[in-house]
Amino acid sequence: MSDTGINLDFDRAARLGFDEAMLCVDKANVHIAAILDRVAARNATMLLTRLSPQGFAALPDHHRARLDYDEISATAIFGTVAPPTRADRVAIVGAGTSDMRVCREAVRTLAYHDVRPSEIYDVGVAGIWRLMERVPEIIRHPVVIAVAGMDAALVSVLGGLVPGVLIAVPTSTGYGVANRGETALHAALASCAPGVAVVNIDNGYGAACAALRALRAFDTRERT
Repeated sequence: MSDTGINLDFDRAARLGFDEAMLCVDKANVHIAAILDRVAARNATMLLTRLSPQGFAALPDHHRARLDYDEISATAIFGTVAPPTRADRVAIVGAGTSDMRVCREAVRTLAYHDVRPSEIYDVGVAGIWRLMERVPEIIRHPVVIAVAGMDAALVSVLGGLVPGVLIAVPTSTGYGVANRGETALHAALASCAPGVAVVNIDNGYGAACAALRALRAFDTRERT
């Protein structure tokens, strides 16, 4: 099979501080395998996102053997990546367990890049006491990722409490007028809490990359 059209960005980490990841949705398995061939030839590693269980099962045996696959987040890590060592810098706060897939995508992306986030789940504002109990823990982190669907009220509440960088991830959780996450997206964008950054619906990977950019800026400032 020809792999014409594959042009991997192996220099991205040097420019941006994080590697290129492979978005697997809508890619043919032969193309995923060809990309992994390129990565293996360089003895490199790669994060794969939106890899379905069926897509994972359809890959060649020698590739599956090198993949650390997480079905909840639909992510896989190709090659050997050491456990993350940087902790207490990013908190991932999820409104409900229905948002876990997106939360875990952010967790896995950060872990791949040597950041071990704190994970705080099921603290949606329908039972706001659960969130308030965790606020002292949350605000210790310089970067917080808030993951919420339906009306995404968690975002605005955290926006009024968190002093650091707050990144909102609206999710497609909900039904009816939740409209597959569009209501959550609009609510996050229209939040009265100032300075909230918002990524696309269900984009845990993008939120993690935004967090990595913020951490890199913090580190650069500390070194100068």
